[in-house]
Amino acid sequence: MPTPPRRASDGGTRPWSVGLDVGGTKVLGVLLDAGGVVRHQLRSATVPGAAGVVATAVAVVEELAAGAGIPVAELAGVGIGLPGVVDATDGTVEHAVNLGIEERTPLAALVSERLRVRVRVENDLTVAVVGAAHTVDGEHASTDDAVVHDLAFLALGTGLAAGLLLEGRLRRGSTGGAGEIGHLTLVPDGLPCKCGQLGCLEQYASGSALDAAWPSRYGRPAPEELFAAAEAGDARAVEIRDQFAWAVAAAVRILVLTCDVELVVIGGGVSALGQPLLRAVTAELEREAQVSPFLATMGLAKRVSLAPADVPVGAVGAALLGRGEYV
Repeated sequence: MPTPPRRASDGGTRPWSVGLDVGGTKVLGVLLDAGGVVRHQLRSATVPGAAGVVATAVAVVEELAAGAGIPVAELAGVGIGLPGVVDATDGTVEHAVNLGIEERTPLAALVSERLRVRVRVENDLTVAVVGAAHTVDGEHASTDDAVVHDLAFLALGTGLAAGLLLEGRLRRGSTGGAGEIGHLTLVPDGLPCKCGQLGCLEQYASGSALDAAWPSRYGRPAPEELFAAAEAGDARAVEIRDQFAWAVAAAVRILVLTCDVELVVIGGGVSALGQPLLRAVTAELEREAQVSPFLATMGLAKRVSLAPADVPVGAVGAALLGRGEYV
């Protein structure tokens, strides 16, 4: 099957665009040039509330454009990724609790009205999977003509969920819930989840799961302290680390066996662990492959990668979506 086109019709050009990754405390903005290369980056504190988010977004876009000597009006578009319930068809946002936005808000229209350019708003996982498809490292490194078209972005943060890019197209689901694998049952009658179920995957494979299992003792993030203690030989830390790796491996297995993605890119706050995390997860996948001929044929361990630590994948993906790619 031929790969579907990724880009909107624009005469073959890839113009300048801005992407914003909006979080509860900070906004990370990037300016992409005509070749899709990040030319400028900017961080700014997030001002909560609908008016604050709009004002922050506008200010970051204007500063990025000014820094490159480009009039805002000449941008091909602006993309914004944020946590919350997003209707990508009209750019409205609601239940973005971390941003102080509860009621349905026409964010794309409000920012576009201020900037006078096209604005697209997407969920943070959607922009992340697009950015990851263009920026993953190593064997899967993306160039202008070599982009991964079947990919899952597995976000290990406070919770757990995935963004999906299948056959070059974003898969959001009929209600926007595609990729919410954190609420699949991993352990029957297991730990209680805020969703009301028991034993949900994110109760075992997330930053909050590690916070609960290994509370920080020295002021560093719990994942760092846990993995350091395990490396030092602490038996309890080894047990918790291995259970965590088992749960993350289960998430990888779910994504590959349901979607047959070429690559699962692990991102989110826990991914800052880097290679120790990747080694633990791939070791678990390899162990499982040794006892299952079927899993061995799937090559799960070879399909896992880390989001590049030095590339703002969410902002990059937002910039690509903002100029009409993948829409």
